[in-house]
Amino acid sequence: MPKIELNVLFKKIQKDDKKEVLEFHVQGDELEHSDALVQLAGNIAVLEVAHSEAGQLPAEFKSIQRDSKKTTLKFNVRGDSEQKVINLYPFAGSNVTLFLEASQMSIEEFNEPEHEGIEYNVNGDGTVEIEGQMAVDDIPTGEPDEVSFDDDDLLN
Repeated sequence: MPKIELNVLFKKIQKDDKKEVLEFHVQGDELEHSDALVQLAGNIAVLEVAHSEAGQLPAEFKSIQRDSKKTTLKFNVRGDSEQKVINLYPFAGSNVTLFLEASQMSIEEFNEPEHEGIEYNVNGDGTVEIEGQMAVDDIPTGEPDEVSFDDDDLLN
């Protein structure tokens, strides 16, 4: 799908715990690219506001609603793109040029929480070393010692 260019009113940015909602209004009853927008709704889109420092921003195209005066486009942006969204605040409440295109990212990938991961080293023989990891040789062998205690020890 080619990039869609729309002249819109950047109506608002609304923040909650995990996402930010961006709302854009297209004025009038004629909507260019309406078929492409309807197909894109419900998927992940890459949006960009012209002349902003935010750059391209992956967002869930949450909904498209039409009435007799305007078409409302709503997008959910994840919290990990917070700095990019901050760069959009000066544009809220004004007319902007919005560029949209389909993303290759799925909804599941978009909603997956990010994690820091674990640092590791891969040795030349293909084995992996993780700092602080216990080796198989470190595991004690033999029968475990029998431990006895009375009920008073459990309470203390």
